[in-house]
Parts: sequence; structure tokens; C-alpha cells
Amino acid sequence: MIDNATYLKRSEEYESSARSYSRKFPIAIKKAKGVVIEDVEGKTYIDFLCGAGTLALGHNDDEINSLLIDYIKSDAPLHTLDMITPAKDEFASTLFSCFPEDFRKNAKIQFCAPAGTDAIDAAIKLCRIATGRRMVISFSGGYHGMGQGPLTLMGNLHAKQHINGLSSDVQFFPYPYAYRPAFGVKGDEGVEICINFFERMLKDPESGITLPACVVLEAIQGEGGVIPAPKKFLQAVRRVTEELGIPLILDEVQAGIGRSGDFFAFEESGITPDCIAISKAVGGSLPMAIMAYNKKLDKWDAGTHAGTFRGTTLSMVAGERLMKRVNTKPFLNEVKEKGDAFKKHFEALKSECPIIGDVRGRGMMLGIEIVDPKSKEDICGAKAASGEIASELQRTCFNNGLIMEKGGRNGAVMRCLTALSIPREHLDKGIDILTESIKTVNKKYC
Repeated sequence: MIDNATYLKRSEEYESSARSYSRKFPIAIKKAKGVVIEDVEGKTYIDFLCGAGTLALGHNDDEINSLLIDYIKSDAPLHTLDMITPAKDEFASTLFSCFPEDFRKNAKIQFCAPAGTDAIDAAIKLCRIATGRRMVISFSGGYHGMGQGPLTLMGNLHAKQHINGLSSDVQFFPYPYAYRPAFGVKGDEGVEICINFFERMLKDPESGITLPACVVLEAIQGEGGVIPAPKKFLQAVRRVTEELGIPLILDEVQAGIGRSGDFFAFEESGITPDCIAISKAVGGSLPMAIMAYNKKLDKWDAGTHAGTFRGTTLSMVAGERLMKRVNTKPFLNEVKEKGDAFKKHFEALKSECPIIGDVRGRGMMLGIEIVDPKSKEDICGAKAASGEIASELQRTCFNNGLIMEKGGRNGAVMRCLTALSIPREHLDKGIDILTESIKTVNKKYC
């Protein structure tokens, strides 16, 4: 039997230094079913990462696998560029049925190359063509992909600080971060300050900021630390952008397809964006990215945007079935209930474990911010975020049989992106492992 170490050594020899997950989780995965994965040495783990939220129904869902096998056996085409197939037509019809009514009635879609960064790239290109403007507005803490275009919109400096030649046509605004507000004011007043600043800077003829081609944001920031935007903030951004004729792009790559407890995370606020970037879970565990948009922006010509793998029909077959299963009230209500149980448990644990600074999120997009309990409080009473303690907690979880990713400022936020369909027994087991791991690490630092 080849052990984990042998596979990891081989990977180090042939794979680039940019690899990341294999460094944090040094195993070779042999099997995966639901939210349980098994390495080549026979050890099992609860998967709270699930492809960074891609595996909405977990690994190797029986129904999805059966559909894919039947489709392959039927000799149906597996790749058609943007030519039409019955599978594509069925996928598109189902996707349109999942759009909110106000968006659906004017919607068109562009199949993109199979990653979220491609959908964002397409949205920016479309808005620049439609408006004739160049500048793009993004938000601190935002994450929109690793392509050269979307990378300019990223809040995280580490990912882009060594890359020369990134576009300078990006203006960043503060995102309402309730635990660490940008202007040092918590609660509704802090949100109002963010709203006022955004509106005044775009409407002030002396602000120095030209009218942008578009505004890009996440209704729940994912890699930025699982930070939900308040309803009133999203509503204000939509109001201002409509008043000024600025297309609004909602990045739903991670937060969409039921992750938040709504099919799209922006739906809670009742707004209607101009563009939606969709990827990860929409392919039913296979690669897929789509940019949906208001037809008033449809100013590009044939071939203006393309991508070889925009016609991968296996992703359409799997995604069509996944959307039908996810987009039901019982399924989405269960996502909310499981997420509420997670938050309630760890909010109660805060008083016992001071390394927990904040617990937040919606649905099954959840985060626990880890802090240094001996650090000085900031102006809002928050202790310093500790990536060091979070990294130790991540390693402890892994050693105890739980795979869980970090993110946020200083890599200090433990993030739960497990399958939306996770059985309660596996969710409870993961919560138990995380709880005991937090208690163990907490003892060391308190």
C-alpha cells in the first residue's frame, strides 16, 4: 500500500509551489461519500470544506452519479462549445426558473469558462462595453477570483502584491463589517456611515472618482471572512447605482445556489442586480460558470466572449438536477435550520472559550473569528484577529478528523462550507470535533 507521505512527496516533485490545500491537509484521498472522506491509509474525516462550497450535495451523490452514468452511456455529446443540446436547454430552463421574478423577466445568460473568476471577468467586460466606461468599484474584503482582471478587485493584498501590471481602474469602498467596522462605529450607525460615504463619494463632483462601468460585491463575503452585508446596505447600493445608471454585479459564486438559505444570497434584501456571477455548486459537482445579466446590457457581438469549456454537457446534466433539489422551500429551510444550530452552539461557547471573537454567517455559509485573548481591544472592543491561533486550531481539527478551511483578515476565520445536504448526525459530529478542538487550543492561550 502506498501511504499518504509517498503521494505527498510525489506531488511536491511535480506540482507547483502555488498548491495550498495539500499543504494544510496532507493526505491522499482514496474515497469520498457525502461529507465523509477516507485517505489511502484508511483514516476518515468529516468534510466541512467540500470543494470550497462546490459540493452542495456532498461527494458522489447517488442520484447525480446515476444521471451522469446514464448520460455517458447514451452517446449524447459531452462537449459542444456553445452549440445547442437538449441538456443545455433543460439546464437553462431550470436556471431561469430559479431566478427571482424581477430578474428573470429581463434575463439573458452567458456560459463562461468553468470557474467563478471567468464569470466575473465576463461581467466586467460586458459592463465596460455597455457603458463605455472603464473604472470598476469593489469593496474591502472582496474576493472575485484569481484571473488578472478579477484579481484587481480583490481586497486581500497578499494575493496580488507581487503582480505587476494589474489594472489601476479600480476604486475600493468600505464593506460593512459588523465586528470590525471600517469607521470604528458599530451597529446601525456604522452601516449608515458606510452607506453615506458610498453615496456621497459617487455623487460629489469633487470626489475625484469618475462614474464607474460597474459596482461588484458579494452579499456575503466568503474568503473575506464570512461577512454578511446588512439588508439596508445592499438596498442603498442598489438605489444609488440605479440613480446613477451604474450596473450592479452580485458575485454569487460561493454564496449562491442555496448556500445562504436562499437560492441567491442577495434575495434576502429584495434587490434586483444587473448581473449575477454564478459558479461552484451550479455544476452539480462538475466545473461550470455562468454570467446572468439584464438584456439591456447585451451590447456585445458574436464571439466577443468565449471559452472552450462553456459547452460541457455533463456539468449541465448534473447542475440541472442539483438546482431542482436545492430550490425548494423544505430544502432551503433545512439549510437555515442547520446553520442556526451551528451558530447558536458556538455563540454559547464564546463565554467559555475567549479565543472565539465572533460567530457569523447565514445558512451553511458560516464563520468563527479567532482572536488572541491576551491582546488589547480595538476601538470597538474586539481583540486582535489571530491567524496563528486559527492555524493551530485548523491543525488540531484535522488531527481529530475534521477538514475545515480558514479565511478572513490574517487568516483568522474558521469557515464552514460543508454540503447543504449534510445529515444532522455528521453535522453534529463535526460540531463536536470543532468544539473539542477549540477547547484544547483555548487552554493553551488562556
